[in-house]
Amino acid sequence: MAFVAIIALYVSLGILAAAGTIAISGRLFAGVGEWVFYSLLLILIAVFYPVFSVYFTNPASWPTKLVAAAGFGLLGLLGLRFAGALVAGYLLHGLWDLLHEAWAVAGVGIGLPLTEIPLAYGFLCLAYDCSIATYILRCR
Repeated sequence: MAFVAIIALYVSLGILAAAGTIAISGRLFAGVGEWVFYSLLLILIAVFYPVFSVYFTNPASWPTKLVAAAGFGLLGLLGLRFAGALVAGYLLHGLWDLLHEAWAVAGVGIGLPLTEIPLAYGFLCLAYDCSIATYILRCR
């Protein structure tokens, strides 16, 4: 029961963080600038994967993390030109973190060496990423 409450809290935080990101980026950047911001944000999110590997000192996870980072970084770059790539990048990132959460917390194996992540982090990312992807689709 406590885990359900934690999930609800983190999903709420993800939605609120996305709402804040949308509100602030809408005021700071106009038109194409906002599009560039969301593309660069996805690239920045990708950088966190290798950072987690270093922080949790898990050298076995480096190949997995670098492939994930490269994939999301590439989708961020493609997102500068194609809205679909940006939407796909955010949705796939949310799903990836949810799978990562399942491995780290529930022990559900996905066959890849991964690092631990904070409790309910995957749910927060999924809520944030789905909210941002919805916003991008709406503004398209």
